[in-house]
Amino acid sequence: MAEQSSYNSETIEKTKQQIRGLVSEISQLAKTDMEADEFFPAFLERVIQALAAVGGAVWLMGEGRRLTPRYQVNVSDGQFGEDAENDERHLRLLQHVAHSKQSRLTPPLAVAGEGDSAVGNPSRYLLVTSPLTVDGEVEGVVEIFQRPDAQPATQRGYERFLNQMVELAGEWQKSCKLKQFSDRHSLWAQADHFARLAHDSLDLREVCYTVANEARRLIGTDRVSVALRKGRVCKVEAVSGQDTVEPRSNIVVAINELSSKVAAVGEPLWYDGDTDDLPPQIEKSIEKYVDESYAKSVVILPIRRPKTTEDRIDQRHRNEAALESNETNEVIGALVIEQIESDLPKEVLEPRVDLVYEHSARAIANAMDHRNIFLMPLFKAIGRLSVVTKVRNLPKTLSVAAAILVMIGVLFFVPSSLMISAEGTLEPVEKKAVFVGVSGSVDKVLVRDKQIVVANQPLIVLKNFELAEELTQLRGQLRVTSKSLDSKLLQKTGDGLSPQDIIQLNGEVDQLRQQEITLLAQINVREEQEEQLIIRSPIDGQVMLAWDVERSLERRRVEPGQIIMEIADLSKEWELQLFMLEGRMRHITEASAAAQTANRELDVTYILETDPGIDFEGTVRYIDDVTRIHGDEGPTVLMRIEIDKLKLIGGDLGEDTPATVSNERGALRPGATVKAKIDCGPCSLSYRWFHEVGAWVQRNVMF
Repeated sequence: MAEQSSYNSETIEKTKQQIRGLVSEISQLAKTDMEADEFFPAFLERVIQALAAVGGAVWLMGEGRRLTPRYQVNVSDGQFGEDAENDERHLRLLQHVAHSKQSRLTPPLAVAGEGDSAVGNPSRYLLVTSPLTVDGEVEGVVEIFQRPDAQPATQRGYERFLNQMVELAGEWQKSCKLKQFSDRHSLWAQADHFARLAHDSLDLREVCYTVANEARRLIGTDRVSVALRKGRVCKVEAVSGQDTVEPRSNIVVAINELSSKVAAVGEPLWYDGDTDDLPPQIEKSIEKYVDESYAKSVVILPIRRPKTTEDRIDQRHRNEAALESNETNEVIGALVIEQIESDLPKEVLEPRVDLVYEHSARAIANAMDHRNIFLMPLFKAIGRLSVVTKVRNLPKTLSVAAAILVMIGVLFFVPSSLMISAEGTLEPVEKKAVFVGVSGSVDKVLVRDKQIVVANQPLIVLKNFELAEELTQLRGQLRVTSKSLDSKLLQKTGDGLSPQDIIQLNGEVDQLRQQEITLLAQINVREEQEEQLIIRSPIDGQVMLAWDVERSLERRRVEPGQIIMEIADLSKEWELQLFMLEGRMRHITEASAAAQTANRELDVTYILETDPGIDFEGTVRYIDDVTRIHGDEGPTVLMRIEIDKLKLIGGDLGEDTPATVSNERGALRPGATVKAKIDCGPCSLSYRWFHEVGAWVQRNVMF
């Protein structure tokens, strides 16, 4: 009996020593800087071993403050049975422990509450649960599955022991948070230093070198390169650790090719050795580059121009949901980040890269905008030329300044006239289009281009077989109907007809007469259409056909309403048809209103394209109220200009009139190209020369 008591004492003492050792190990674990994926499995395994438990699990808070199982030991999928309701009761039990911040012992198969609020332990084991808290905030719950046959005092001992171990785990988690805060503070200090250096200069080359060198330090990678996009090609501008870039080196050529393709796609490239999901063209370029650089990991980010305040305001009106998106912005370059010897995981690398990208994109965009300012190199050169203000050069400087002031005075104070130019054609006033009345195929073209015709003269003969066939059928039906009508009338004159027969014959006669009237009307319509197969001239004048249209009309199918030619009366008045660009109509409208107030015409000066050496004059007769698209010129407004035909052909000019304006040389040619200028009143010389530049700036820069 004494020996048995001695054996039990030794066993108990040995068990206590093992528990103390496990507690010491857990305490040491809590003082390390292990990752959660290493700490919690080791912690849970030692707690289960110390309690001689069946298994356990660590539940951590996820999205929406909902507990999710993160680490577990000896917990099978069927631990709580196949009933989903049991799982819900178990989860509500853990949520209750988290909300109450109190540890709990739950017997096997115990249920408390009813319905959807019921909590319980659907397993066959005793559940020992304790909340994992950090600074009073519950971060999770530790759950131990213990055998249910222990005494109540022993079970409370399990609970106390688990609470003590969970406190150690809380200390570890607290130290991890403090370390994260420290690392984050250090990272933000480095980011602030990087931002100040990146925005310290507006020289593009200097900004690129600063971004490359400082980004390598901030991210912690082996090499960072900055490539700028010129057209469709990206060229390396700076490489970290290098004072100059050798554009012919194999690595630089490979970076240029790869970054150009990534910039064209517009999506970031994260390469870690796997090319399965890459497009074929990028896969080929990345393999070529890796062979040259021996990089284990490559990140290429297309640098997009950041949104300005004006862009955000404009986009807010168009699409609120895409306010923060800049995927449609211009790609101005690429940021290339390489890991050759370092091996940072993506979850560490990505936030640092994002931080560098935001500052780099804005700094590079600002430097590019500064470089692209009109005459900026000249302004910088002038600023550096302090020699011009020295005493010995002062007379020359004053002379140049005086010349510039005189030029400015001439531009702003010498009066001139605002001449608004437009192009157009010379056209006869009396001109009619020849339309097709009925559909058909062209059988004969009876006239040729520039032929003189008279009103109602046949121009084109059409054929319409369907119309001819329909007319033949109608005439045949009319003959049959007429014969039937004569037959019925003859029957009415016969003897021996009963009153019923007479009534029937009268009805048939009326029906046939109505049918005859209908057929005659249809035949008249078809005959009128048949007459329209001969297209005639609407007025006296000259035939105007398009180039080589005579041959193209033969046997061609035409439809009603189609214009096939024009007839122009060249003996009457002529006019200019000008197509004024819509952007210049403001000056025309203001000048026209002023001319009407002064009871005068708006003067026009024009030249013929065939004889540009002579200026002719006219006046504005009509301004259209509608804007139309005319050719490649875009939106235009039609203006009709009244001209003197005799002066145009030289009939009312002096003896010195050149023979080139004689109509024998084709001065009065319909459709002849002319260039005209409308006098819109007085203005300064500078406004006459540069008013369109000012309008362009207002439309494209200031608006």
